[in-house]
Amino acid sequence: MSADVFVMGLDEPNLETLRDAPRLAGCRIHPLLAKDEIWRDDDIPFDDLLARARAELDAFDGQVDAIVGYWDFPVSSLVPILGAERGLRTAPLAAVVTCEHKYWSRLAQRAAIDEVPGFAAIGLDADAPRTLPDGLSYPVWVKPIKSSSSELAFRATGDAEFRDATARIRAGVDFFAGPFDKVLARVDPPPEVAAVGGRACLVEEEAAGAQVTVEGYAHDGEPHVYGVVDTVPYPGTSSFQRYQYPSRLPDAVLARLTDLTERVIRHIGLDAVTFNVEFFVDTDTGGVRLLEINPRHSQSHAHLFDHVDGEPNHTCVIELALGRNPEMPHRRGPYAVAAKWFVRSFVADGVVRRVPTAAEVARAEQAIDGVSVQLNVAEGDRLSELHGEDSYSYELAHVYVGAAGQRDLERKYAEVVHALPFAVDADA
Repeated sequence: MSADVFVMGLDEPNLETLRDAPRLAGCRIHPLLAKDEIWRDDDIPFDDLLARARAELDAFDGQVDAIVGYWDFPVSSLVPILGAERGLRTAPLAAVVTCEHKYWSRLAQRAAIDEVPGFAAIGLDADAPRTLPDGLSYPVWVKPIKSSSSELAFRATGDAEFRDATARIRAGVDFFAGPFDKVLARVDPPPEVAAVGGRACLVEEEAAGAQVTVEGYAHDGEPHVYGVVDTVPYPGTSSFQRYQYPSRLPDAVLARLTDLTERVIRHIGLDAVTFNVEFFVDTDTGGVRLLEINPRHSQSHAHLFDHVDGEPNHTCVIELALGRNPEMPHRRGPYAVAAKWFVRSFVADGVVRRVPTAAEVARAEQAIDGVSVQLNVAEGDRLSELHGEDSYSYELAHVYVGAAGQRDLERKYAEVVHALPFAVDADA
């Protein structure tokens, strides 16, 4: 089936993955806004991005058959707005925003399932609470109502850390809050959400255990789960070391996570879109807590599904946008296990003095089967000026690995790290 598909924020690594997907062979893939146009250092110009995207689509000499994206806000909100304007198959904007507004999402989750931690919304004005809201207990996580990845998310174990977290969020919240309020104005949130708006915090009790992500899609109002990915942190930290697929949790636990996911997705009303739902699973007690819902698939998992199942998860979002029911293959890929590893620096701040050369990267990729490398920094970069980082570390590179088993996976990664040296001058 021939189709012209526009991908918002299309970047070269994901374009290569899309071109290699067998079921997308008939699709002509077009970029819609460059990635560096969407996320700038100073702001997210939502109205301007919307206008420029409309102009690019209007200028296309042909029929626009689908508009898709795989990035977080603002892409996740721009896509349904543009799709609805052109009468294309797309997710309901209100359902997308329900997921993206952390407080609204928690309210919706609590209405559908019991596996939700204690939470509350607080303002960020001068008279914001200086102690935890009633009913919550430390440790907690303090997060903006809208952010990206784990940016501006802080763990607090007492009142001093809680006050420090709210102060730091207050200083940086407007980067997302301003443009996100423009999207909130397009939907009809419940009164308690409207009162909070986009410039606020979510405080929620900490959940413990193994972190996993359930990937799926909704088609004709029915959610479908096609895989579960483990999120493995660096020991003693909250920073991700790797995403690993398939999950190593027992089948009974995976079945429970699938059931919880389907219930909450139906309740929210997501449709015609991919999603990923993050959980914590306490393997000692059997306790489960839902962390968050993202109304998009994870582009970070594309290579993992391709390596193990034989098709990247990008296939799903495009087939949904074209009105098809995307039935993902299962265990038809060349590897038994795959992971995306995060090469990180844990210094407070510093300057990157050396990164692997293009020749060094090429040699590593050629010498080690199933490996691809994406550098995230350049020589001279100051770590604190990188965008989208968590609050405790900095990503230097991503390493994708397909392997025959766990030992092979870890061996290949160790060989890559040895072959690709970085140097960071930490600030004194």
